[in-house]
Amino acid sequence: MKILLLGKNGQLGWELQRSLAVVGDVVALDRHEGGDLANREALLATVQAIAPQVIVNAAAYTAVDKAESDVEMARSINAHAPALLAIEASRTGALLVHYSTDYVFDGSGSQPRHEDAAIGPLSVYGTTKAEGEDAIRTSGCQHLILRTSWVYAARGGNFAKTMLRLAREREQLKVIADQIGAPTGADLLADLSTHMLRAARANPALTGTYHAVAGGETSWHAYACFVIEYARARGVDIKVAADQILAIPTSDYPTPAARPLNSRLDTSKLQQRFGLTLPPWQRGVERMLEEIL
Repeated sequence: MKILLLGKNGQLGWELQRSLAVVGDVVALDRHEGGDLANREALLATVQAIAPQVIVNAAAYTAVDKAESDVEMARSINAHAPALLAIEASRTGALLVHYSTDYVFDGSGSQPRHEDAAIGPLSVYGTTKAEGEDAIRTSGCQHLILRTSWVYAARGGNFAKTMLRLAREREQLKVIADQIGAPTGADLLADLSTHMLRAARANPALTGTYHAVAGGETSWHAYACFVIEYARARGVDIKVAADQILAIPTSDYPTPAARPLNSRLDTSKLQQRFGLTLPPWQRGVERMLEEIL
């Protein structure tokens, strides 16, 4: 089975190179190697030349705030390129694996969203990701759309690394406490993707849209406290005292793009259809911290 992986150097793409290698012949590309989602003509030529049985699109425009003033580029990468991939997958019978986000929802309420819940994106990023989803479904291609949230990896920058750096430098931190979600490791997401695409290739009835996040929930503030105290317990020189990690509302930290307050995603569909158990978010974060500390 030939697999085309786009976005190989991102946090998720890096982990997918590892996980996908056990199920097929992986052709992994970045935007400099014919996998530029902003260049649809070149992208189509790449897909047609490789003729994969599976296309895994781990590339996206993820600069949430910048997207507010860079609308056309965000739409080109997050909506138009997935539409092109979907049309080509439909033409050839390939399976398209694509990643979306909790930002397609409006973040209201406090209950986890199911896959069929009404969307209502608050930002250009969320809107363009929703458009990409819709284009894939409309194409009629076999697909797996995995909505996820708060993705991190040991490789590259992430929230935990930022908090640890600031905790070493400052005597007080202020962290948002009213946004709730589940930190999800890129390694977990990559392993889920590989298992799911293999199962869906064998049983096309398993294709569709799924929510894929780690178990449990937390706030950015509680996440920061968990990371900092974990590091402190392992002897890392932490300057900030535990009672000086202050909880603040989103309204105290305005950004160009609105963030959903409720990023809870219900994963029961994924777990039931694929026979999987999703580990608590703390387990993945601890593993990541062991790598970086």
